[in-house]
Amino acid sequence: MAIFLLLLLLLVSAVSGDEDAYIGVNIGTDLSDMPTPTEVVALLKAQRIRHVRLYDADQAMLLALAKTGIQVTVSVPNDQLLGIGQSNATAANWVARNIVAHVPATNITAIAVGSEVLTALPNAAPILVSALKFIHSALVASNLDDQIKVSTPHSSSIILDSFPPSQAFFNRSWDPVMVPLLKFLQSTGSYLMLNVYPYYDYMQSNGKIPLDYALFRPLPPNKEAVDANTLLHYTNVFDAVVDAAYFAMSYLNFTNIPIVVTESGWPSKGDSSEPDAIVDNANTYNSNLIKHVLNNTGTPKHPGIAVSTYIYELYNEDLRPGSDSEKNWGLFDANGIPVYTLHLTGADTVFANDTTNKTFCIAKRGADPKMLQAALDWACGPGKVDCSPLLLGHPCYEPDNVASHSTYAFNAYYQRMAKSPGTCDFKGVATITTSDPSHGSCIFPGSSGKNGTLINGTSLAPSSNDTSSARPPQSYGTGSFTTSVMIGVLLTGAVFL
Repeated sequence: MAIFLLLLLLLVSAVSGDEDAYIGVNIGTDLSDMPTPTEVVALLKAQRIRHVRLYDADQAMLLALAKTGIQVTVSVPNDQLLGIGQSNATAANWVARNIVAHVPATNITAIAVGSEVLTALPNAAPILVSALKFIHSALVASNLDDQIKVSTPHSSSIILDSFPPSQAFFNRSWDPVMVPLLKFLQSTGSYLMLNVYPYYDYMQSNGKIPLDYALFRPLPPNKEAVDANTLLHYTNVFDAVVDAAYFAMSYLNFTNIPIVVTESGWPSKGDSSEPDAIVDNANTYNSNLIKHVLNNTGTPKHPGIAVSTYIYELYNEDLRPGSDSEKNWGLFDANGIPVYTLHLTGADTVFANDTTNKTFCIAKRGADPKMLQAALDWACGPGKVDCSPLLLGHPCYEPDNVASHSTYAFNAYYQRMAKSPGTCDFKGVATITTSDPSHGSCIFPGSSGKNGTLINGTSLAPSSNDTSSARPPQSYGTGSFTTSVMIGVLLTGAVFL
């Protein structure tokens, strides 16, 4: 059976508002060398992960988690949903076998009934609420309903007109399911489970969403997305989608149901059609997401109320079918080796392998050489960068090509400007990386002196066409964008002022 653990980043509880922030994880079985449950738990302990989500109720995994204190969310797989939703007895048997048999030794705190049922298994939608009620009734009979919450994860694509968030509403065709579902969540003190993937928002926006906005990178105030109805400013896609769900619930007159984000992450590798599925972007997104949540920032609609979040996922899944990105959402490889080192300065209780948040500015992979040359000329001229290390015979002359030389110049400017927003763009040919591009005797500004590997990173959103002053060339001004969430929901009307 599939044992998917979802690295949970459950922050301050949106339900009680007084629970300490925490981080957790997601494990897939499509690995060439699947770790054993004991090895999985050992990694969880080593990384101080105290909350996990299982994509089923794997018995070996539940036994391995016993007496660890790790809080566990288990799941009813979609292929078992019809049986449970049609039979109270089947639901009771499932709870007896997968829950009652393991508590209190295993600290089970929630049950996710199905996954994205409305969009992935619509024929089961009519019995979804019955399945939740039957599972809950079995918990009540075992006196576990206070300890264990019951809900079901949704794709954010069930939300329509997601931007501005204040105008968002659930797809009305699902009202016969959503209204009784929300009544159930409200009456049982549970929460709405939502999967939020800014990576797909960005990929499907046809260039309308700045990469910075998807990656939680700082935006100048005049570049933030503003909800014209509420005047709330949105600095990232994640908050905008979460608030869209809050507003969609309020549209149906439910205003006191918290949200848990059951899946969120960024792939570290993709195929040729996914140029932004790279290590630096995955590192940037997950690091910034963790810091955003642990800072208890909340969302513009609910400031100070952290949104509990599961990071997808713990391990890369090298046997998973589909594009390269489908195989590369993990924080670790199958041997427990980090795919990248998260940059979580000040949050060293989250992962054992966290380091500092050094960043560098480099030439974007595949950038037009003519545009690189123009930007290089600007940096070494009006940008007032000391480009002498690039001269023949000097440490950074080799390799003698425009990409290498412009990388040095871009980074020198970026560091001199204290990494301020908009100083690593150069009309879209520069990107941010968390990997030190120093090589040999060529030590880049901002480096600790150690050699590093040049890895392309996240591209900052451009902001204007002004190249006449000592600012790097940039490329975009105000405008509206339309984007899709997960599988096709449009976000419309966001304006970068």
